[in-house]
Amino acid sequence: MTSERVSKLLQEMTTEEKIGQLLQLSADFFEGSQAVITGPMREHDLTLATVYTAGSVLGISGAERVHQIQADYLAKSRLKIPLLFMADIVHGFQTIFPIPLGMAASFDPEAVKLASEVAARESAVSGLHVTFAPMVDLVRDPRWGRVMESTGEDPYLNSVLAKASVDGFQGDLDVEHIAACVKHFAAYGAPEAGREYNTVDLSEWRFREQYLPAYSAAIAAQAKLVMTSFNTLFGVPATANQHLFRDILRDELAFKGVVISDWDAIGELINHGVAGNLQAAADQALAAGVDIDMMSFAYAKYLQKAANLDESTRQLIDESTARILELKESLGLFTDPYRQVTPEREQAELKSVQNLNAAQQVAEESIVLLKNERAILPLARDQKLALIGPVANTGDLLGSWSWQGDQHQTPSIYTAMAEKFPQVSYASGCAYHQLNHREFDQALSTARQADKIIAVLGLPSSESGEATSMTDIRLPQEQLTLLQALAKLGKPIISVVVTGRPLDLTLVDDLSAAVVLAWFPGSRGAAALTNILSGAVNPSGKLPMTFPRSVGQVPIYYNQFNTGRPLSHTENDRENKYLSKYIDEANSPLYPFGFGLSYAEIKAQPISATQQGRSIQLKVELENTAALAGKTVVQCYLHQPVATTVQPVQRLVAFSKVLVPSKQKVELTLTVAPEELTYLDAALKRQTFTGELKFLIGLDSQHTKAISVAYQND
Repeated sequence: MTSERVSKLLQEMTTEEKIGQLLQLSADFFEGSQAVITGPMREHDLTLATVYTAGSVLGISGAERVHQIQADYLAKSRLKIPLLFMADIVHGFQTIFPIPLGMAASFDPEAVKLASEVAARESAVSGLHVTFAPMVDLVRDPRWGRVMESTGEDPYLNSVLAKASVDGFQGDLDVEHIAACVKHFAAYGAPEAGREYNTVDLSEWRFREQYLPAYSAAIAAQAKLVMTSFNTLFGVPATANQHLFRDILRDELAFKGVVISDWDAIGELINHGVAGNLQAAADQALAAGVDIDMMSFAYAKYLQKAANLDESTRQLIDESTARILELKESLGLFTDPYRQVTPEREQAELKSVQNLNAAQQVAEESIVLLKNERAILPLARDQKLALIGPVANTGDLLGSWSWQGDQHQTPSIYTAMAEKFPQVSYASGCAYHQLNHREFDQALSTARQADKIIAVLGLPSSESGEATSMTDIRLPQEQLTLLQALAKLGKPIISVVVTGRPLDLTLVDDLSAAVVLAWFPGSRGAAALTNILSGAVNPSGKLPMTFPRSVGQVPIYYNQFNTGRPLSHTENDRENKYLSKYIDEANSPLYPFGFGLSYAEIKAQPISATQQGRSIQLKVELENTAALAGKTVVQCYLHQPVATTVQPVQRLVAFSKVLVPSKQKVELTLTVAPEELTYLDAALKRQTFTGELKFLIGLDSQHTKAISVAYQND
């Protein structure tokens, strides 16, 4: 219900002022502390008066600058309606955390919430009000560059972490928090061929069953904004899709907040072929319920005929304006347009010791140990180590969408390793995509003097994120050539991989005694990785996405549907050609979903499964036989072979991260919520499983033990 303040403002506002609230401008419309007539203004035929009625701006931060711009804006605003400041704060502001896909590997909602809280505090003291995060798009194709911004391939994990992120960003929306914008609605993470901005073609049944849950969880957590996606869905571009935004988002999910387009997404309706011009594009987006036009200037077309708009258009503009004003009111901007922003608060908060320690903690939880033959890790301090590779001595550890992060102030892995290991030598060996014979030979010479070789390989941050789709998801050939040459020296190799996406690491796995996945680990990633390699921290990360053996398996994900001719996983599979399989590669992944090793030896054994009300409680015994404690993630999957619609061969329904002391047993209770015991039928109605339910308990999706329970839905 519209507040008294908002209702009063709506009565006082002219149509032009209401339309202004629907416009979002970029930072280049402002120079210094004032709006100026810039190239974009002339290009889009905007006046200075229009700029001073615009409702929001993106890409501006800094306590002093934001304060000056807000003061200038309010001085020229007739009704003194404050400006909203928005930006992409995805995995940290100046203190950078691991990329979201890396944080998902923590399987720890509290770690994700902590990262969002720190990002919110730093953003808030720098004058920002809204972050374009979290991205909750389900992704199953590592060729898509924005996979780094997601939390992976599983609907349940995505949903749990979506809620945690919204809770962390928003809190109670006090001056230490900012509004979260859930993106991208909807199914942006499923572009055909993994190609950015490409068509998405999903049935509504599959969309609702697998892709919608994470959006729903974020909206249930009271996220204040939702962003449209660039793709088509159900044959209509999302930004003009009334079924998606009116029927599903507004009516079914009861979302009352602000919908904002992605950059120029309204204008792109012309390229999609559903609008003949910008005016038609504006009409379609407004009808779909898009409140804010980000940088297409389509809604500015209404300014040219403001006095002659039809009643239905006026009503839609009023609705959108009201939602934007309510957002500003919820942020306290009418009471304090500056939200207590001062240079002193900003200086005290940005990259504080507390924040950097939090970033290191989350990075340590996110790093995944993929291989550890003969317990080659952890490393002893007295060993001679050769640190080789293009990622060994660079600050490029932050990853894409680290807008305010500074690579030049980010400690390198070599710097961190040299502080802990007295006998570590470094040689690059090659660049990311270039071999130099002198550097190559120097690396081999350095490696010959060492007891163990640490090959630090990966991709630059510029090769993940938006507009970085790729068809070859192996490491660059130059790096593989270096790794092959190092392997011929006959010394143990520990390969550390820095990446923003799952890769085909088959050759890396073959040539390495140990493989460590660091993702892009953030501001304190080098220290976190060093603690993992030294054993100061026991690795506990688990894969939130399946890693393929080759790109030809893509998309590959653990919760696939069965086929009419599945593999039996017996010797008969070799003889029977007519099965769902490849003739040149195994069906199985290189590393499965949920996989990650520990230095501890931990096993999980289900004890009992009982129905409690409409929930299921599973008791699990964890035993650590090693001489050191370790964290692990206990995972519970549901296997339900019979329903009226096809079901995944297994799907995650509960998990918990647990510390198991050395030489001890721990008993854990996992609760499977009633909503996880349901499925969608062919009529898009939710049904509840009944009868015997089989649960699979393990430390990854491939190595599990089954336990059953008779379930009654009373």
